[in-house]
Amino acid sequence: MQDLPGQRSPDYEETIVTVTSSGGFTLKKVFYTVPSRLIGHRLRARLYDDRLDLFIGGTPLMTLRRGRPAPAGNRGHVVDYRHVIHALRRKPMALLNLVYRDQLFPRDAYRRSFERLLETAGEKAACQTTVELLALAHDRGCEADLATILDAGLAAGRAPDIAALRARFAPDPAALPDSTIHLTPLAAYEALLDADPEELA
Repeated sequence: MQDLPGQRSPDYEETIVTVTSSGGFTLKKVFYTVPSRLIGHRLRARLYDDRLDLFIGGTPLMTLRRGRPAPAGNRGHVVDYRHVIHALRRKPMALLNLVYRDQLFPRDAYRRSFERLLETAGEKAACQTTVELLALAHDRGCEADLATILDAGLAAGRAPDIAALRARFAPDPAALPDSTIHLTPLAAYEALLDADPEELA
């Protein structure tokens, strides 16, 4: 028998991926989204059985859940709405035909709200409102609470009211710090100009 190796053999596969203009990259027939600031960058990816570790140069960047291709051999998707929400806000109608739309919704309430809006408000309004719901969840950090409210509204037969939801999750003025800024009178600066340089030394 041969001696054991001096160090543990790696349990990952390493490769280089390039982030495309769509805000992601494809690896092993799976499309992964990453923050839009990484578009055009080449990333070093370590592919484990359950995750994907990304590096830019030698610096750890982020960890993604490993995806798998669809059973029929179609491309799989690992999508985080927070990575693509800024692009969707510029072109909300893109939501209608996104191949990974179902994976985009972080919770089922968002998907069902989109379907209800398609039925009641039409494609354009449904896309715009749903993108704004996702943006609200992202900007206010209220993904779970917003999903609960959407579920309750759907159960009552109501479509989401984006204006009311924005008001509900707006910052509480009472929670904002009260800062008082005291401005120095201009006369104080004029006194410095008129002062004897020797006195200021």
